[in-house]
This record gives sequence, structure tokens and C-alpha cells, in this order.
Amino acid sequence: MRRLLEPYSYWEEIYHNFSPLVWMTSLAAALGANFISSNFFGLVPVLHIHYQASFPLYLYGHLILLGIILGVLGFVYQRSLLFMPRMYAAVASKLPRHFHGFIPMLLVIPVGIFLPDTLGGGNQLILSVQKLPSVVWILFALFVLRFVFSMISYGSGLPGGIFLPILTLGALIGVVYGTLMIQFGLMSGVYLMNCVIFAMAGYFAGIGKAPFTAIILITEMVGNLSHLMPLAVTSFIAYVVVDMLGGAPIYESLLERLNLGKKLNQLSGKNDRLELPVFAGSQLEKQLVRDIHWPSDALLISIRRGEHEVIPHGDTMIRSGDTLILLTDRSRRSDVRQILYKMNSLGL
Repeated sequence: MRRLLEPYSYWEEIYHNFSPLVWMTSLAAALGANFISSNFFGLVPVLHIHYQASFPLYLYGHLILLGIILGVLGFVYQRSLLFMPRMYAAVASKLPRHFHGFIPMLLVIPVGIFLPDTLGGGNQLILSVQKLPSVVWILFALFVLRFVFSMISYGSGLPGGIFLPILTLGALIGVVYGTLMIQFGLMSGVYLMNCVIFAMAGYFAGIGKAPFTAIILITEMVGNLSHLMPLAVTSFIAYVVVDMLGGAPIYESLLERLNLGKKLNQLSGKNDRLELPVFAGSQLEKQLVRDIHWPSDALLISIRRGEHEVIPHGDTMIRSGDTLILLTDRSRRSDVRQILYKMNSLGL
């Protein structure tokens, strides 16, 4: 079931649009891959988590608290991940970029010697999380260790992903929360793995801002639809908390950063600056940055809002009274300005 539902769930992060053609093509590809991998190679899901009992309704208050914790920690993860390249640039400014990979390599050597079980992508750690010592400070220290090295590894620029590390960190948050509640006598020990399952979904939903993906993905892992309601509650709370804190989808933020670098390189040495005031009733008013079809030769680099300057991202909403600051090719300045003024016309 996992491979069959994933095409639609990942839409939420990558495609941002509903297209029957893309949906059916993705589903057909997933059906073929699922059939071949299961029947020809005998493959099974990488993560298959066992639990003892379904989460009862009278304990749903824990889901709200857990969702808030996951939302706050998810926002911290977003900010830390996006800050790491700048930290590397400041700390290792005299070191060539292609040597930055030696920093996590050297730092991980002592960890590999003394704590080898903490290394790896995290799938084995998730599967064995129930066997970890029931000591809260040890579990929290393991979370901090994984979190710090996830940041260090990403910031170095080495090839790698953040999907499995996010699930691993979510599982550790869940086991810390569950162990703490069990020790306080607020929850039975049989629900520890439930907390792990819910925390993985909530942490991913908050960081990726893709709650549907998180719910479907974790449902596929446990192979039981009885978790849908608690998964939905935890994911929704985590999503709302991150949104209230001003967090943006992490994959979209990383993609925007890549596109920013490419456009800056294209415009380097021949750029010009345009300022565009947004009027009340303009077609740009109350639009999200990502929903606007900007001219290909223009790059929105800043928004002046009163006395403050806003660094825009995909979820930034443009308001009347804003002044948009764009970078464009000097030779295309006149054409780009004309296009922008048409976009900024009154939507009567």
C-alpha cells in the first residue's frame, strides 16, 4: 500500500497542483514498481513499526501537547538548517568549499568509536527505539546528537538527504515524550510506540508543512488505518504551530535558495534595481510570492514594509503599501518594468 499512495501524497510537497494526467502517470508508475519489487524481489517496507494497542480517545490531550512540542522543534529545525550554510561560510571562510566535507568527517570519528550504534541514516535506530534505555536525559542527549550532526552534515554541502533524519528525530522526540509521561504515571507503557509513530508524522508535517504526506506515509508504515485520527490531530497541531511561528516548507525553502543563487549568477555584473510600490486594489495585493508569475529576467530580493525590510519567501503575502525591490538585467529593465506595472494594475 505504501508505494501506491505515495504519488498523491508527495504531490503536496513537490507539484503544488492537481493534474489528473500527472496523478495517473505517477500512480501507474507506482503500481508497476510495487508489483515488481514485491513479487519479483520479495522486498518489504524499510520501516515497519510494531505497536501493542490503539491509542484511546481519553488520551488525546497528549496529542495536543505533543503536537505543540513537535511544531516548536520543527521550526527550530527549519531555521537551523537554513542557517548552516552561512555558519560554514563564517567559520570556515578560509577553507575552500570543497574541503567543508572534512569537517563532519573528522567530528564523527569519535562518535563512531564510542557510540557506533548512533550512526547511519536512522532506520535501524527507529526500529530499535523501544530497546533504548528508559532514561530521559540519555534519550534527549541522543536526540541532540542526531540533531547537531544532521545540521553539520547538511551545512557541509555533502550529498545527502534530510527525509530519514527528520523521521529519526521525530521518533526520538516521541520516545522522550512517551517515556516522560510513563514515568509520571500519565500514560501506560503500552502506548510508547504510538507516541513514536505520531511524533514522526507530526515532526515531518511541521518541517515539510505537508500534513497529508506525513499522515499517509506513517499510515503505510504501520499498516493500520486505526491511527489515522491521532496522526491527523498531531500533524495538524504541529503544522499550525510552525505556521504561526512563520515557518515555510523546508524543501521549498531549499529550492528557492538554489534558484536564488542561479539567478544571481545570471544577473551578476549586469544587474539593475527596480522598486515597485503596491497600491490598494492592485492585482498583486494579498497574493503569495510563490503564486505570482514573475518575469523570468527579474528576481524579487526584498520587500520594504513601513520601516522594516522583509526577506521574501514563497509564503510571504504581499500587502498594499509594500515596496517590492527586484533585481533585473540592465538591458531588459524597460520591458521588465512594463510587465511589472501591468501586474500591479488595479484589479477592477
